[in-house]
Amino acid sequence: MAEHASHDHTADDHTAHDHTDPGARVIQRHCDVAVIGGSAAGLAAALQLARQRRTVIAVDDGTPRNAPAEHMHGYLGREGIAPSDLVAIGREEVRSYGGEILTGRALAVRKHDDGFLVELTGGHSLVARRVLAATGVADELPDIDGLAPRWGKDVVNCPFCHGFEVRDQRLVQIVTHPMALHPTPLFRQLTDRLTVVVHQPQGVDDAAVARLVEAGVPVIRERVVRIVSGPDASVAGVELADGRVLEADAVVAGSRFHGRADAFAPAGVTTTPHPTGMGDVVEVDAAGQTAVPGIYAAGNLTDPSLQVLPSAAHGSRVGAMIAFSLADEDLRAGVRPSGAEADWDHRYSDEDRMWSANPNGTLTREVTGLTPGRALDVGAGEGADALWLSEHGWQVTASDISGNALARVRAEADRRGLSVDRLRRDANDREAFPSGGFDLVSLQYGSFQRTPDQRGLHNLLGAVAPGGTLLVVSHDLAPLAEPVDVATQTRMFDPGAYVGIEEIVAAIGEAGDWTIEVHDTRDRPPGAASTHHVRDVLLRAVKSNRSPLA
Repeated sequence: MAEHASHDHTADDHTAHDHTDPGARVIQRHCDVAVIGGSAAGLAAALQLARQRRTVIAVDDGTPRNAPAEHMHGYLGREGIAPSDLVAIGREEVRSYGGEILTGRALAVRKHDDGFLVELTGGHSLVARRVLAATGVADELPDIDGLAPRWGKDVVNCPFCHGFEVRDQRLVQIVTHPMALHPTPLFRQLTDRLTVVVHQPQGVDDAAVARLVEAGVPVIRERVVRIVSGPDASVAGVELADGRVLEADAVVAGSRFHGRADAFAPAGVTTTPHPTGMGDVVEVDAAGQTAVPGIYAAGNLTDPSLQVLPSAAHGSRVGAMIAFSLADEDLRAGVRPSGAEADWDHRYSDEDRMWSANPNGTLTREVTGLTPGRALDVGAGEGADALWLSEHGWQVTASDISGNALARVRAEADRRGLSVDRLRRDANDREAFPSGGFDLVSLQYGSFQRTPDQRGLHNLLGAVAPGGTLLVVSHDLAPLAEPVDVATQTRMFDPGAYVGIEEIVAAIGEAGDWTIEVHDTRDRPPGAASTHHVRDVLLRAVKSNRSPLA
């Protein structure tokens, strides 16, 4: 059908709402956990939660603290890779368990019923039982001309992150805060060409300075005017207020920091001064919970000294604690809920239809001419496809995770005097569909969440009887490769968390007992209420009569 959705579905009117579609509706989604921030801590927590079969949606605006750095160090097993590569790997790992990472920005988190409402750019929102703040800190750099452009490159602050890379080089350390001398002994170990410049003398420990001088480290008490760059824009020296220029290959400079927690303030989460006096952070207990029950925090937002590895470890631990919290709550309530089911049931709870009542034009075209038999409509939504098939002689089973959606199918079937069986299933359920039970299996504008064992994919293919047809229609997702302005819009679905048509094609090829009759991209047939999707990807394949039931 041209407009339907279920859990098996990135959804006709929902897949790619963004600033390119001014008529797109505002979307509210429900999940177990909303993770705000998609770097090491947030992704590690999301992975833990997705593996516990919790619906987890991470929102990331693409502004990690370590963005200026080309490489990261000290991460066992990932030494020296680019921070962006680690994020890409982590995202794929989260998505492989059906976790979603949305490109967008959280504006405000508020208490809502028994959980929280997360307001996003574009007017969209998430309703979550738990929220994890993994937004990190913003570094406030010293106001020294030429310093900011080289930050994270050859202006460094952490001997563990960058120290080995500047070993034996001419280092000038600029002291702008009393705590700035804390890492100096480590840099002294890394090079014998270290010079310390006390740019801001107030509060600096004179005894610590004296120890450096006694150890042979030159210490200059003078204000720094600017960082001098060479012809290739790299650091060449440090200019002092008295006119001297200290030659340097790299500069050491500390930063102040501010916990990026403004979005959580409406729910009552605030920052507190860090013991060093260099900034503020969000305090958490041993489980990672903030002063607001149900809101957790992990990573640099709680401790700015954490490198990427311990940030990920902290996120992983806090993710586990959130999983315990949800499991205990469900145990006390005597329930075992599905977050995906709740998400779709909420969306089908309104009185108005979500989709047009039109059957999908591709389905009607591709099915016409087939001998009617047993048909399974996976992700039936409000049932337009299933009802059309029934009207044309098929014995139809409409499957959906949402009981509210199936109630609409039943009501419309009764009104028309049609017979449509209903099956409330997640495609990833164990033995979700009768094996080999259908002459036609239809998946229209839908996909189910990925799992490493591809259970849902095997369920889908296994439902097709020998000699039967699999018909899959998907949106052409090429437009999603275009960037989105997170300041104004959030993309509310992550196709990477769902089984796509190419994965289905690959699985069919590996099985070897299928014939692909059609696999191409076409203009979308008329009849849909939405207009922002104009191209479809179509797969029609037939299972061999000679194969055993898959």
